[in-house]
Parts: sequence; structure tokens; C-alpha cells
Amino acid sequence: MDPDGPKSGEPIASTSGRLTPHSPTPGRALSGHASEASSLRHMYTQGTSGLRTPRTPGTLDEQAALLGRLDDIDLYGSIAQREPPPRPPLVRKNSNWAKVKYYVPSTAWIPEYSWSLLGGDLLAGLTVASMLIPQSVSYASSLAKLSPVTGLFSASIPGIVYALLGTSRQLNVAPEAALSLLVGQAVDEILHADPHSIPANPNAVSLAVATVITFQVGLITFLLGIFRLGFLDVVLSRALLRGFVTAVAIVIMVEQLIPMFGLTELEHTLNPQSTLDKFIFIVDNLFSHTHRITAIISFSALFALVLLRSFKGAFKRYWWIYRVPEVLVVVIISTMLSAEFRWDEDGVDVLGSVPINTDGHFVNFPLRRTTLRFLRRTTSTAVLISVVGFLDSIVAAKQNATRFGYSISPNRELVALGAGNIVASFVPGTLPAYGSITRSKVNGDVGGRTQMASLICSALVLLAIFFLLPWLYFLPKCVLGSIICLVVFSLLAEAPHDVKFYWRMRAWIDLLLMSLTFFFTLFWDVEVGIMVSLVISLLLVVHRSSRTRMTILGRIPGTDKWRSISEDAEAGEEVPGVLIVRIRENLDFANTAQLKERLRRLELYGHDKHHPSEEPHRQYANVLVFHMADVDSIDASAVQIFRELVETYKGRGVGLYITHLKGGPRESFELAGLADLLGERAFCRDVSSAMTLIEQSNVRERPL
Repeated sequence: MDPDGPKSGEPIASTSGRLTPHSPTPGRALSGHASEASSLRHMYTQGTSGLRTPRTPGTLDEQAALLGRLDDIDLYGSIAQREPPPRPPLVRKNSNWAKVKYYVPSTAWIPEYSWSLLGGDLLAGLTVASMLIPQSVSYASSLAKLSPVTGLFSASIPGIVYALLGTSRQLNVAPEAALSLLVGQAVDEILHADPHSIPANPNAVSLAVATVITFQVGLITFLLGIFRLGFLDVVLSRALLRGFVTAVAIVIMVEQLIPMFGLTELEHTLNPQSTLDKFIFIVDNLFSHTHRITAIISFSALFALVLLRSFKGAFKRYWWIYRVPEVLVVVIISTMLSAEFRWDEDGVDVLGSVPINTDGHFVNFPLRRTTLRFLRRTTSTAVLISVVGFLDSIVAAKQNATRFGYSISPNRELVALGAGNIVASFVPGTLPAYGSITRSKVNGDVGGRTQMASLICSALVLLAIFFLLPWLYFLPKCVLGSIICLVVFSLLAEAPHDVKFYWRMRAWIDLLLMSLTFFFTLFWDVEVGIMVSLVISLLLVVHRSSRTRMTILGRIPGTDKWRSISEDAEAGEEVPGVLIVRIRENLDFANTAQLKERLRRLELYGHDKHHPSEEPHRQYANVLVFHMADVDSIDASAVQIFRELVETYKGRGVGLYITHLKGGPRESFELAGLADLLGERAFCRDVSSAMTLIEQSNVRERPL
């Protein structure tokens, strides 16, 4: 008998969903069930309102199963006996192919790519490329002190590699202003290391320094992903990143004011070093040595950029206005005006001819004799770029993942970003490339839903290298400085909001960390600023993780429930001299180092805030009960420290009980000899059982 079908004499379901009782008349039962079965079969084959038809996708198997059941109904309404169909064999999915799709995400989304997404991805690729081309030229020439073509290669090759390996669907990978500035500072430091000698070929030195930095950045980032260190983004706080970005924005602005006022040649002569020196240099020479035409062009371009961006913001409802690339518009207009009025003859510095061959060869192995001599001197810069670049990228990736409802893997992101930079370093002079919060947001806003948008964007940038650069011969370099200043405004825009938020939340440590990062970066050095902040941030993490989270438990009157006395006012310690401590986290070598001192403070001061010089508020405990329900694991160092603690308390004559101990920690205690040291009686199922034993011991010890 089919266990799921109705038994003889029981009602069966009609087409309307109601149960129809069997008629006692055989003839009526015969005609009723036969017609009912044929009616059901007719409706499922011909289609009836409210019922699925064979044309409905995904319902054929269900219909076939139902028709088979109807065929099994005999003339008297019972289910005919027949052998159950054999189960199909279990088919295991190809685990190797699943792993390929995990490690190379493009093998999952490219075969299933829907042409309906192409329109949005194409528009997103065009929009981001129109922003990225002038930005990359600006970063390479104005910040990194390299050929503009290196910026374009950096904006295309890493993006292609990331599109194949990355897990974010909207992240756009290309050079960033802050990271390009770090490369430029490393190049300047090496070029001017000896003030009495100038390298015979400064351009070759600059390309070698940038190449070895990009290779190291890629290798460091790749290894961080391989060793699954993607959790490092939780170690560094948002305040640290905000302080660094704000300071770098001001550093970049000061750097760009020099070409915008036409003071580049004078800067090469006087060679100011720090940001403060450069600011003083600008103030001293602003009125006496400013090139008037250059300044007019620079600030007119900056005004036009700000005006166009504000105009776009006011017309967000109209997509054809909101998606106009203001940067590309200003670049085209300024280039045309420069060619028409020959500003280069009036002393305005223009982009000029840009050779495509970066170092005599189009592709070179990054580690060779000309680059290896700079390897050791650039490692600290590479580490710094890797940390800052990954943080910026993971923030952008997580924002878009949350916005569009999918998940990302920080470890896979590290691998993809590292691989992109390693591949890019084979082209001499390429800059480190990471994800951008701004460009990734624009990518999603205009319709980018897969990494096809990045592939399109990278293809357009590659085309620009070979076909667009000759058309930018007359582009004034001061306009590139104006473009970077517009980026600076975006970097500075969120700083006041974060400062107000931390102030309102009274997050003084975050404000202090943000301020230290800002001032060290601005007035000392970018590397010093971020390194000091990293050390402080790591120390804060270690300090917080070293404090074992514990609380004192008390009984709720009239019940067997136990709550923290600091969280529930009704909970009270009812037995004098008995301290019940709940350990609220796993125990390891970090948080058990100060366990003895923390327990001493709980004994003498409870949860009250106190100064070590104050007199104790409580007496030492006679009995100590450890509530360990929250302890899932305990490492060897923690067990060793806990054993020493138990021996200390037993030496004082303090009774010890352990409750809610799980299997893993119990096994560790047995291996360490703690079970024998405490005795089986000390291990209780719950706090109530331990309190019962304590009360019985007190009764036995009372004098008669």
C-alpha cells in the first residue's frame, strides 16, 4: 500500500480542495471516482484556471507524478498496490569544478551571463572609463612623477585580472591618489638621496622604483590572501583610515597647488621636502613668481569642474544629465582651447608627446638588475600601500555587496588584487592599483551589475593608450592638477561627518587615533603617520583582547535563575563568601595572562569602578564557582595558567567548583591533571547543583 495515499473507505481530495466522502452505493462510487479521476486528468493536461499546465516551467515532473497517482485509483476509490519505483542513484556534484568556480569566480558568472545585463554594464564601463582615463594620467604625471602612459596601463591590466578573480561585482580596480602619492614620494626620495649627484637617467630610475614597488605590493597582497589573513580589516579602525585619508588629501592639495600656480620650475630649484616646507614655499612665491596664465587656466578648470558636479547633483532625476562625465568634458574643452590659442607658446606646460614604450621593452620581468637594487629601500612603502589599498578596497567591496545583496570573500579579494598588481608589474612603471569607493559607487549607480563593466572599462583604457594620447598633446598639465583637487574635495567631504559622529558618541580614543594619524601624516611623513597609527591600533586591540570578559552572578529571588548583578538589579549574592563568576568567552594565552589579577579585583571591588589605591569594597571569597557555559575552547597556555590559579586558590583554602563545563574544555582539564587536582565532586552540572553542595558543606562544618 502507498503510505501517502488515502485508504479504502476514506475521503479523497476533489479538484476544489474539499474532501468528498465515499458513497455507500457501489455504482455511484464507480461513476463518481472514475469521472473525478478523468476530470483531474483532463484539467492537468488541458489547463484549468488556478492549476499549472505542462507549459508552466518546472512543473512537468509534478504533473507526471500526479497523473501516475490518478492512474492508480481503482474503480472503488482505493489505491492499487504496486511496487514503489526504484530510487535514482545519488549523483555527486563535480567537486573539482566547484573548486574552480570558487577560486576563479569568472568561470561561474561568464557562462551564465545574461544579455539583459549588457546594457547597464556597457553604460557603466563607458562612464567609469571617462572618469578613469584623465584621472590615471593625472595620478601618473602629477603625483607619481611618471609617464602618463604608466597610469593608463595601471588602470587597465589590474582591472582585467581582478574581473576574472574578484568576488565583488561592482569594484573598479585602478590607481588611487593616496597610493600614487606614496609611489611619487619614494621616487623623489631615491632620486634626491644624494644632493651632490643626479642619476644619469632619472626616467629609468623612476620606472624601476615604481615597478619594484608594484611587484612587492602584489606579492604581499597575494600572500595575505593565500594565508587567509583577510580578517586584518577588522584590526584597523575606521578612525585610523579617516585620519590618514584626510591628511593625505591635504598633502595632495599642497602638491597640486605648485603646478596650478606655475611654480614647478622654481620648486625643482629650491627643492622643498616636507608638506609644511612646500606650503611655506607656495606662500612665499605666490605673488612674486606665479605664472598668471597657468593660474587662470587652473582655477577656471577647477571652477568648471565644481560647477558641473553641482549642476549634475541638482538634476539627479535626469539620467542623461547625471551621467555626463564632467572630468572628460573639461579635459576635451581645455585641450581644444590650448591647441587653438597655443597656450604652450605662452609658457603653459602641456602634456606633449607621450611615448608608449616605457623602458625600451613593452614587457619585462619585474625583478631584474635595474630594479633589484631598489628592492630593500622600497619594501616599507610597499607594505604601507598594501595595507591602505586593501582597507580601501574591502570597504568599497562590502558597501556594494550590502547594497546589491551578495557576499564577498576578503581572502579571495586579496588574491585577486595581488594577482592584478603582479601581472601589471611586468609592464615597466605601472602603479599599484586597488579598489575605489567613489568609482565603484558610480559603477553601481549607472547600471554595472557584473565585472563585465570593468572588462569594458579596461578595454576602453587600453584603446586610449594607442589612439587617444596623441589627441591630448596640448592638454595643460595644470588642468590635471585641477582634476586631482576635485578628487581631494571628495576625500575631505566625509571627514566633518566622522568627527561629529565620534564627538557625539564620546569616542575619545577614536578621535585621538584619528588626530594622531592626521598630524603625523601631515607634519612628519605619510609613512610615519600610518605606521604610528597602526602600532597604536594594534596595541589597543591587544589591550582589549587581553581583558577576560567576566561577570559576577546572583540569584533572582524565588527562582533558580542566575543573572549578572551588574545587568539585573533583582539578582543578588545570597551566600556570604561565595563568589560566582561567569567567564563569557573562550580562553587563550592572550586573555588569561591577567586572569588572576582580574579575579582579585572582582573579589575585592566587584564591578565598581575603582582606583588601585582605594580600600577594598568586599572581602576575599571563601568559595569560588566558575560558570563556564560560554567557554567552547581553551588552549594549552590558558589551561596551564588556569592550573596555576587553581593551585593558588587551593593553597589559600578556597573551595572551587566548575559548572556548565563543555566536552572540549573538560578533556583539556583532564589531560592537564586539573580534574584530579580538583576532584570529581568539583564539577557540577549547573550553578544550583554547586550551591547545594556548598550549603551541605556549610551545614557539616557548623559547630554543634
